[in-house]
Amino acid sequence: MKKLYLKLIELFEKPLKTSAVVGAKYTILQLLGKGSYGFTYLVKDEKDDIKVLKQLRKYKRVEESARNSFLFEAQVLSDLTDKAFPTLLDQFEDKGKLFIVMEYMHGKTYEELIFIEGLKFSETEAFKELSKILQLVQKIHLKGYVHRDLRIPNILKAENNVFIIDFGLAKRINEASEVQEEAFKNEEKRLFREVSFKSDLYALGHFMLFLLYSSYEPVSHQSRSWEEELPIKEESKRLIRKMLQLDEPYHHVNELINDLDNNLFK
Repeated sequence: MKKLYLKLIELFEKPLKTSAVVGAKYTILQLLGKGSYGFTYLVKDEKDDIKVLKQLRKYKRVEESARNSFLFEAQVLSDLTDKAFPTLLDQFEDKGKLFIVMEYMHGKTYEELIFIEGLKFSETEAFKELSKILQLVQKIHLKGYVHRDLRIPNILKAENNVFIIDFGLAKRINEASEVQEEAFKNEEKRLFREVSFKSDLYALGHFMLFLLYSSYEPVSHQSRSWEEELPIKEESKRLIRKMLQLDEPYHHVNELINDLDNNLFK
């Protein structure tokens, strides 16, 4: 009954209106997205600089775990000082609502590039993109964090640069988490959300399939596995199988980086 009640609250809670001002200096320009935890907006400050504002849902504010998770994203961003990650700019409470403000990252998500712009990646191009992203994931892992949401909407590309955004699901690698105890309805979700370095590599395995399928031309109407459909090298398939934990998985990002360097980029 409680879950139904909370779901109804979530459905009826409205985001802030365009032109609303919060924190006395951030003007809402548009809603970028919403989820079970809150809303994300594009805003401008008093100098007309564009920022990203995140708001915790009102009913989540009373849940200690939800508040902690929301504020933890701010902590992660403050620890990650590389220009490839959003810079934490502000955090505050306004009229009982919690907010964090971060840098607006210029670029387009791989989701936009593939599904809106129709960009196609060859096998070589896809693995070069992966190589750049792995350098960033290595920096996240060295700080002791797991992103846990490395999907195509959360990785940006701007010319030759890549950026990682949305650390809302990030966890410390040694953190005792409810996620580890939760009974997931399917194995795939567990592999995505596990508080382990492997979960980020698993997510990037799916990321690679999106890139590789961007240039795939079907030759049959028959349903086949990605290994049968994609015309890629056996060595490429081996790496992806390990990322997807279909074979003995990579346990650390360095293992995958070394494998790429030694076998695909020789």
